[in-house]
Amino acid sequence: MELADIANRYVNDKKPWELAKDESRSNELHLVCTAAINLFRLLTIMITPIVPSISKRVERFLQVPPMNWSDVKTVLVDHVIGPYEHLITRVEEKQLDALLGVEPIPQPSSPQRHAEKQQHEAKEHAVTTEITIDDFNKLDLRVAKIVKAEHVEGADKLLKLTLDVGDGTRTVFAGIKSAYAPEKLEGQLAVLVANLAPRKMKFGISEGMVLCASGEGPGIYLIAPGSGAQPGMRVK
Repeated sequence: MELADIANRYVNDKKPWELAKDESRSNELHLVCTAAINLFRLLTIMITPIVPSISKRVERFLQVPPMNWSDVKTVLVDHVIGPYEHLITRVEEKQLDALLGVEPIPQPSSPQRHAEKQQHEAKEHAVTTEITIDDFNKLDLRVAKIVKAEHVEGADKLLKLTLDVGDGTRTVFAGIKSAYAPEKLEGQLAVLVANLAPRKMKFGISEGMVLCASGEGPGIYLIAPGSGAQPGMRVK
């Protein structure tokens, strides 16, 4: 699990999806992907005794002979792998409950999970009912300027944002660390849900939520107003 955490941090820090946009950095992209694939291979070798069927699929994907424990001493270089294929699907807790025939036990949500849920709520819950303009007007959406962005010690996915909202500042914890470096955010505009009830978290009080977009593919994208918008303006 420690190696998996290291691998995840490496990929998040190097952002190969960003490197791929710049042809001049193709060599760097190749190195990052090579390192990530080798970390993936080492993790697979380590879990082979537990899930051998998955390891067989990885062997076909990487186009390597059956993997043994001694293979952790070597890395793949100058090697061609097969085309990408989906190897495994995340098992949801509700699927396990159904399989075992037990009622799920409600778990208190952690602050980080709450922030991530807020960021992905639009994706996770399909909107099936129409709303009126009165319903929409209950949202107080405001233009906010990110004056400071910081890493949150002990949180893998959160950034602490200090927002200028025109008549003061707000602190918001946002689950966007995988997509944005803090120093790149400072000075940018965002859209704040200003009348969302504050939430007391382990790391402090989150006073709203910034709007982001996400889809089926990787990536989280901060929703930003057009140039000329000023902190405190209402989005309507």
